[in-house]
Amino acid sequence: QVQLVESGGGLVQAGGSLRLSCAASGSTSRITIMGWYRQFPGKQRELVADVSNGGTTNYADSVKGRFTISRDNAKNTVYLEMSSLKPEDTAVYYCTVQTILFRRYWGQGTQVTVSS
Repeated sequence: QVQLVESGGGLVQAGGSLRLSCAASGSTSRITIMGWYRQFPGKQRELVADVSNGGTTNYADSVKGRFTISRDNAKNTVYLEMSSLKPEDTAVYYCTVQTILFRRYWGQGTQVTVSS
């Protein structure tokens, strides 16, 4: 089992920045991929960005050049630096990890609201 605790969401004006953090605990040695998804009202969750334990990153086209994902393996923590935020980035952001057994765990979600 892996537990995830997110922090860093909130309200920001368009053009501003936010940093999301997600700390994993439990069976962290089994984690391979760490990442972030977001969910708009009435929509399915969509990938924002993820990073492998080797450091390979993957971004949604809509956030490339504006968001940066990173991880600190010593702290079992993944970060999402979000800059040049737009109102259309407003969503609930979920931290997620995948293990070597391809099992996925989710955080509780954190609201990010970008005002125009």
